[in-house]
Amino acid sequence: KNNLKKNRVNCNFYFKIGACRHGEKCNRIHNKPTISQTLLFKNLYQNPQTAIAIASGNKVSDEALQEALTHFENFYEDIFLELAKHGELLELNVCDNLGDHLIGNVYAKFSTEQEAEKALKALNGKYYNDKQVQCEYYPVTNFKECRCRQYEEGSCGRGGYCYFLHLKYVSKNFRKSLFQQMYAEHPEYGRRRSSERKKR
Repeated sequence: KNNLKKNRVNCNFYFKIGACRHGEKCNRIHNKPTISQTLLFKNLYQNPQTAIAIASGNKVSDEALQEALTHFENFYEDIFLELAKHGELLELNVCDNLGDHLIGNVYAKFSTEQEAEKALKALNGKYYNDKQVQCEYYPVTNFKECRCRQYEEGSCGRGGYCYFLHLKYVSKNFRKSLFQQMYAEHPEYGRRRSSERKKR
């Protein structure tokens, strides 16, 4: 048994995407980080039925589509501004996949590992919309490799059950407005950023 453990190799999916459909039952190694700039909030976003239908490739009415978008944007803004209280956010991504190990996952990348640690300590185990927050360090800091390119081109054949990340679309203007609000509410983040630029 010990030899088997020694000979186990890293799980490619966990290494690249930070998630594996086999979870703890996987026969490969999941090297979970002890610290990271990025946090994973497991299954935090509760997709409305319309959003699930869209992710499954079904057609919905324009009204239902707008309702699902409003629901998501309200959630995204709420979570963004809450996380920004603990540190400077660089990215906030929400999963559109339907697999149990990915559905509703939220990924928050902070400016520093210390800020991510502060957010984890403050929020893990708390409740959001009657759901207990499960937060852990996430191994991925560059989302380029783990995104599904086909999904972003509108043609993923696996649909919502793809193993790569389908990240929910956030408009540039909406994202920009949230970053502006973060820097307005936390001017210290902007001051630190300009101070770092001067040192280079």
